[in-house]
Amino acid sequence: MISVYAIILNWNRKVDTIECLKSIAKTKKSGFNLTTVVVDNASTDGSVDEIKKFVNNQDTILIVNDSNLGFAAGNNVGINYALFHSAEYILVLNNDTRLDVNLLHELVEAASKSPRGGAFSPKIYFEKGYEFHKKRYSESDLGKVIWAAGGIMDWNNVYGINRGVDEVDAGQYDKSLNIEFATGACVLYSASALKKVGVFDEKYFMYYEDVDLSIRLARAGFAIHFVPKAVLWHKVAQSSGIGSGLNDYFIARNRMLFGLKYASVRTILALFRESIKLLRKGRAWQRIGIKDFYLSKFGKGSWK
Repeated sequence: MISVYAIILNWNRKVDTIECLKSIAKTKKSGFNLTTVVVDNASTDGSVDEIKKFVNNQDTILIVNDSNLGFAAGNNVGINYALFHSAEYILVLNNDTRLDVNLLHELVEAASKSPRGGAFSPKIYFEKGYEFHKKRYSESDLGKVIWAAGGIMDWNNVYGINRGVDEVDAGQYDKSLNIEFATGACVLYSASALKKVGVFDEKYFMYYEDVDLSIRLARAGFAIHFVPKAVLWHKVAQSSGIGSGLNDYFIARNRMLFGLKYASVRTILALFRESIKLLRKGRAWQRIGIKDFYLSKFGKGSWK
């Protein structure tokens, strides 16, 4: 029987995490064994006590970190636990998601047919009411608005782009294909591939760590697959807050870090020019993020 581990990271979002656990419990688990690992990042909202009520058998495990390790290191705690316990596939899953009953079945089936597959990315919809442009859609569109149908890179500007974002699904992204990156909101990794390339780079803390891992997998010869039959719904940016100081800080800093590792010389030079402008005229946390990049302050860095 195939061994699959699902990793859910929680930080002060106990309601989301418990709803996600209930969603996982309803999914089809044919042909594989599933163990769910909840990693708590030192929550202060009573999360641990509430989540413990749902950790009542060997299929669900709770690991409590002593501090907030961020997305990369926090998930790595769960990933490394799964690798140690001989997982064959590891699902990294945001706690603010709701799974279709066939999500895991479709991802595992796709993975079992792809020996050189390193990561498998589902079709992700906005959860109803969490769309970026709520007034754009009719009532019948809600729940069918795409957040990500796989990821592609804008290498000229060093931004990851979600295919199909804000589009109503009319079957235009129903073809399985190779993509450039799999978003960390929901991705099934091959354990054997992770053993070869490593886990999330903890320098990022959060943002770009999922793209970085996809690029490392691809450069090692593993495919990043989009699996359109696997679907779920995402309450977008519940922990970080779109347009927040947290966004400004980690995106400004990590975009530089990622670009320096993977972008062309021409793009790197453009990034350096842009960084000087941000140091002079950027928003407060953008300026701090750029400064920390130059000071090599990674991980949590200067974030409060």
